[in-house]
Amino acid sequence: MTGGIPPRAAAAGILTAIPAVLVLAADQFTKALALENLPYQQQVPVIGDLLQFYLTGNPGAAFSLGEEVTWIFTIILAFAAGLIIFLAATRVRSRWWAVVLGLLLGGILGNLTDRVVREPGFAVGHVVDFIYTPWMMPAIYNVADIFIVTMMIIVAILILFGFHLDGTREIRAAEGPDSAPATHDHASQAGAADSSGSQVDD
Repeated sequence: MTGGIPPRAAAAGILTAIPAVLVLAADQFTKALALENLPYQQQVPVIGDLLQFYLTGNPGAAFSLGEEVTWIFTIILAFAAGLIIFLAATRVRSRWWAVVLGLLLGGILGNLTDRVVREPGFAVGHVVDFIYTPWMMPAIYNVADIFIVTMMIIVAILILFGFHLDGTREIRAAEGPDSAPATHDHASQAGAADSSGSQVDD
């Protein structure tokens, strides 16, 4: 194939974009519902202490850290989103990595949207938080936060178990610490099918 985007790269890009759009839409939709229906900074019990709604605006990070430097979090979110898009376009060939990074990207874009479009202004907007689970943590969070935290955990697991962005996996030999790691390449097994189709490795 000459010119254009390689099929596997295009497939990885699609597998990243679709979950990102779905998470972004779900996050902004639930925030709109919360703003329209919940009283501001008042507890609304849903399932006792298991789940409550508490609508508030967060200018800082988790646990309201860094409230005076909101613009820094905007830069961090924008950089993280740009990095994921770059990796999806150039490095990711694994469907697992594509989906996980897409879900993470959707969460990042959800909170970044708040920073850009909500009061008090561009780049310093307050993130809309409304989910409160006092039995689990004192923080108030939103749908985007859920995906950011869970996907970061999954990213750490993928790295820990040697899954690479390109679909290969590092297999550590069991003989001992002096043994060299081996790499299992899924792409080599696919052969000519990968060069002509839109397959993305596991």
